[in-house]
Amino acid sequence: MATLATTSTSPSAVHEKIAKGPGITGTLIFVAVLVVGVGYIGWNLVRDLSELRTGSALPYLLLGIALFVALGFEFVNGFHDTANAVATVIYTHSLDPHIAVTWSGVFNFLGVVTSTGAVAFGIVSLLPVELILQVGSGAGFAMVFALLVAAILWNLGTWYFGLPASSSHTLIGSIIGVGIANQLMAARTGTSGVDWVQAANIGKSLLISPMVGFICAALLLILMKVLVKEKKLYEAPEGTKPPRFWIRGLLMLTCTGVSFFHGSNDGQKGMGLIMLILIGTVPTTYALNHAVTPRQTQDFIAVSQQTAEALNKYVTPAAVVGDPRDDVTEYIRTKEFKPNTMLAMRTLINDIGTEMALFKELAKVPNDKVRNFRNDMYLASEALRLMQKSGKPQFAAADVAMLKNYKGHVDRATRFIPLWVKVAVAIALGLGTMVGWKRIVVTVGEKIGKNHLTYAQGAAAEITAMATIGAADAFGLPVSTTHVLSSGVAGTMSANHSGLQWGTVRNLLMAWVLTLPVAMMLSGFLFWAFRKIF
Repeated sequence: MATLATTSTSPSAVHEKIAKGPGITGTLIFVAVLVVGVGYIGWNLVRDLSELRTGSALPYLLLGIALFVALGFEFVNGFHDTANAVATVIYTHSLDPHIAVTWSGVFNFLGVVTSTGAVAFGIVSLLPVELILQVGSGAGFAMVFALLVAAILWNLGTWYFGLPASSSHTLIGSIIGVGIANQLMAARTGTSGVDWVQAANIGKSLLISPMVGFICAALLLILMKVLVKEKKLYEAPEGTKPPRFWIRGLLMLTCTGVSFFHGSNDGQKGMGLIMLILIGTVPTTYALNHAVTPRQTQDFIAVSQQTAEALNKYVTPAAVVGDPRDDVTEYIRTKEFKPNTMLAMRTLINDIGTEMALFKELAKVPNDKVRNFRNDMYLASEALRLMQKSGKPQFAAADVAMLKNYKGHVDRATRFIPLWVKVAVAIALGLGTMVGWKRIVVTVGEKIGKNHLTYAQGAAAEITAMATIGAADAFGLPVSTTHVLSSGVAGTMSANHSGLQWGTVRNLLMAWVLTLPVAMMLSGFLFWAFRKIF
């Protein structure tokens, strides 16, 4: 009877803590940090916009709206994914809710600012190549607005009903929807605008990660029961009393890890799109990485010459090329390796190296040539990625190493994310968490299982989530924090024979199943509508 009373009173005790405000001191600290962060972002943006000399206010307006929408996506992302990281420490009374949210926000911030950008540009590579090359045009802005608005609408809807849906699934569904709509509107085949191989790889990681979360969290809990004989670890919290020091430390460590890796993975999903927006509106500043040193530039020129000579061995003797940029673009779009493809690649890489030798440094590329020069480098990088992935042609081992080195130089010059963009994304995530964390925390904490979350269950679910997201980040794959952690909690409930609330589980699964098709339809329709507007 005592156990039942403790279990029944714990949720109400948690609700009282959740309902409390952050206090005057906490609010003042938050406002101060926000003002400093916004000031830093604004100062950098104004400095960079000083290079945008135009007699029209339209580019400034489009840039402002696009950045607002992109950061809005990360803001809503904070409603969902960041809130998952704090559910276990709140429901086990390891941390006060507002302290937990602040703690998580700090490590999300660190995860964002130390991220590599691999996930960000992996997401971008799913977009139709012709829209990426024309990102500063009306079609490019229509693409960015359509996929971001669609993702925000679905995320807000699922958040309103307290369903921890995946922001990763939503964004990728939106990208696929835009790709299909773009090709249908261009009177081409409906699938040629989507990199289905890349989409399938990302889809697999998103599909497998919930199963990994469920199974691994369940097995970890079972293993803990065998190895750790601490009775309190497997019992529901008593009232609002914090757990023993080592248990509390373990739960705080896992919350910290999930928050950090969430920032380093999920935070990147908006970064790549923000960079596309900046490249489209302020190419003189953001199209090329001005931090590349003159010495690195000289290395790049030498490597370009060596790569062009290496590719010459794979050129078909009878090959004829027209415009190498058009031929390489067609290869990226269709994924069909034709006799003229390698000749076009060799010519394009040789032209890039020759132009770079004339410019000497990336910072000295003339303003009217920046966009085209970056597009050429992007085409070369993407084509090499596809050739190596498809195995056509079969490169010798020495040439593979050379091509990898060349691609590394190109990516260093074009795939970079300024610090102020990372800070902006981190602030948007943090603000979203501060505003919308309660609904998702309650769902994860008490609506998945029939019984109160125990210390061991919270630790097992978060250790699994931390490891899974960290591994995905290392491989440059986007995974859903929501899916991994929610399924991990469900796995521990199942392993503990605590029982699942099947109504909640059914709603979660329904939201997860519907996310991709709904996001695709929303973004496809919005892309069509925005193309009419722009």
